[in-house]
Amino acid sequence: MELKETIESQINRSDYKILIVDDVVSNVLLLKILLTNEKFQVCTASNGNMCIELAKSEHPDLILLDVMMPDLNGFDTAVILKKDPETQEIPIIFLTALNNPSDLVKGFQVGANDFLTKPFNKEELVMRVMHQIQLVAAKRIIVKQNEELKRTISNRDKMYSVIAHDLRSPMASIRMVLNLAVNVVSRDIVGDEIFELLDKANRESEETHDLLDNLLKWTKSQTGRLSVVYQDLDLDDIVPGVVDIFKVIAEMKKIDLKYLPADEKLIVHADNDMIKTIIRNFLSNAVKFTPEGKAVEVFYKREGDFARISVRDYGVGISPERVESIFHTGETTYGTGGEEGSGLGLQLCQDFARKNGGDARVESTLGEGSTFSFTLPLKKDA
Repeated sequence: MELKETIESQINRSDYKILIVDDVVSNVLLLKILLTNEKFQVCTASNGNMCIELAKSEHPDLILLDVMMPDLNGFDTAVILKKDPETQEIPIIFLTALNNPSDLVKGFQVGANDFLTKPFNKEELVMRVMHQIQLVAAKRIIVKQNEELKRTISNRDKMYSVIAHDLRSPMASIRMVLNLAVNVVSRDIVGDEIFELLDKANRESEETHDLLDNLLKWTKSQTGRLSVVYQDLDLDDIVPGVVDIFKVIAEMKKIDLKYLPADEKLIVHADNDMIKTIIRNFLSNAVKFTPEGKAVEVFYKREGDFARISVRDYGVGISPERVESIFHTGETTYGTGGEEGSGLGLQLCQDFARKNGGDARVESTLGEGSTFSFTLPLKKDA
């Protein structure tokens, strides 16, 4: 009721045009007077062919269409209007003295939105006309809001893309310098406090660079500018390399990062960069949420026509209420070392897995750890 009242309060009747179609001049004049007094714009036609021409040239918001007319009756006129993309969305109220159920059924079959039975009174006429005008107004509001939403999303995606693209390069330079500083500077030279600050800055630069990289890829994916380049890839050539990158990070947190080779060679048909991005995000989260002295394991196996790549940690785990939505919420979380995560990486993982014909999932027990995994289709003859 509130929505209806809101729409009705926003309707300026003089903005809406009604086409009256009737071969009886007195009927046309009566309707014109009644609707003009209600502040609507009005145009008139005396037959079906004229109605079709005016519907195209005047673009009315509603047509009051008499059924019983010579040459081209109201039903046949409606059929023509509904077949033409230019006029098919215009609502039609049939004006008729017919009250046979079969006539009503036929009217709705050819596109009637409502019926007004002759003779009619002013109150009923205004009520039925306003009902259709309110629907037209509601549709306009929805279309306008959709267009505004599309513009907002487009502007947001452009902003994300610019931010990620323009910041990623200088952030990569900062990360490289801090990596070098942490590796060549010792506590004995700069002292514990400065070394801790350098180490913290180094870790945060890694996280910021990864976030920008994920943001850029996610934006490109959402806007259709990131295509999937399918290749036949041996997982033994991909997974160990990604694991090696995280060994240094894991060692700094005193986490035992293990790569467990599969019993058989598995060749998948997927995008190389997307696979690495998923594994990298899973490993980053596993290291974040695993306490010192615990392990993180990376392994994969065959599941029917798919390979499942998994990253298992023995960390803090995930509460049951969060497991179902963890790939969709994008909420901020904090690791065991205070590392901050945006959740965007997991959304990207789900998106990339599905783009490659697979899916992502998580199995977790609070306080015991989690296993994040995703599937990829195997090469056809693998």
